[in-house]
Amino acid sequence: MNHSLNIKKEGALDFLSLGALVHRLDPGIIPFRKASHCDIHVSGGEFNVSANLSDCFRLKTGVATAMVDYPIGDLIAERVRAMGVKPFYKAFKHDGVHGPNMATVYSDRGQGVRAPVVFYNRCNEAAAQLKSGDFNWKEIFSQGVRWFHSGGIFAALSTTTADVIIEAMQAAKEAGAVTSFDLNYRAKLWNIVGGHERAVAVLDKIVKNVDILVGNEEDLQLGLGIPGPSAESKSKLDPSAFFSMMGNVTKKHPHIKVVATTLREVHSTNRHSWGAVAWVDGQTYTSPTCELDVVDRVGGGDGYAAGFFYGLLNGESPQEAVNLGWAHGALLTTFPGDTTMATVDQVRAFAKGGSARIQR
Repeated sequence: MNHSLNIKKEGALDFLSLGALVHRLDPGIIPFRKASHCDIHVSGGEFNVSANLSDCFRLKTGVATAMVDYPIGDLIAERVRAMGVKPFYKAFKHDGVHGPNMATVYSDRGQGVRAPVVFYNRCNEAAAQLKSGDFNWKEIFSQGVRWFHSGGIFAALSTTTADVIIEAMQAAKEAGAVTSFDLNYRAKLWNIVGGHERAVAVLDKIVKNVDILVGNEEDLQLGLGIPGPSAESKSKLDPSAFFSMMGNVTKKHPHIKVVATTLREVHSTNRHSWGAVAWVDGQTYTSPTCELDVVDRVGGGDGYAAGFFYGLLNGESPQEAVNLGWAHGALLTTFPGDTTMATVDQVRAFAKGGSARIQR
């Protein structure tokens, strides 16, 4: 365990995340304009990591979020329970007409040369109404929490959600938890609440309380407002552009101990080359690469984060943690939906070079 993270050995929760829960309507390979039916997946960038760590890696996890008292809220809450995640809900009442609502994501999977299409309905979203004081963080963290996590999508939902993250991060640090943040820069969301300039200012305040960042070169440039490489890498799997930015990251935020991301080269909707990298205390680590036959690409990055975090929480070396994250993210793309259906044994076998030979 050659890193400077001081991860507590025990706690009532191994991992707690803060973010919005959503439900994703998935008509499979049929475009929505021609759809006649769809599957429903429960998701949320921060929740996905908690769910993956609980269901696959058998850690004790929780999620703090908004919940609305109506049938869609019931559906989402059932899935949170099914994944073994402990909820900390700020409850909202639905008025029967306007909400507030649990956000909806619409996403067909595409096929071959036809790319997936994703769009949203976040109108009157309950999670966007969360504000400072809605959660008793001191009480939550007093139970013992080893790791706290949030993300940039939740930060961009409204003018109050970033304050909730900062409040929680500060309580987490005071309680001795490791903190992580997925930049997940989404220009459309930030444009509604003040644009890029506000995004950089807000994320700067959040990142001051963060030990571990998740994000690619674009996330780092746009979210942190730092310069990046002027020329594109020869390959999306080439980690040199990502690693070249670490000097600028640590110059602005010298307290950051770890930065991690996935590497993906998309050949077609269903055929990707896949890798992952991490910068840990000035050292660089790169996963193997593999070719993916993708069923559903949504959640692959959260899958990597979960496996990587698990490795660190479990006392693995940084290289082993990167490989576990890479393997879990790869496996997650072979399942429908946003959260894992893999087992930790499958993840470890693939991380060590396992194959797709039939298991008898």
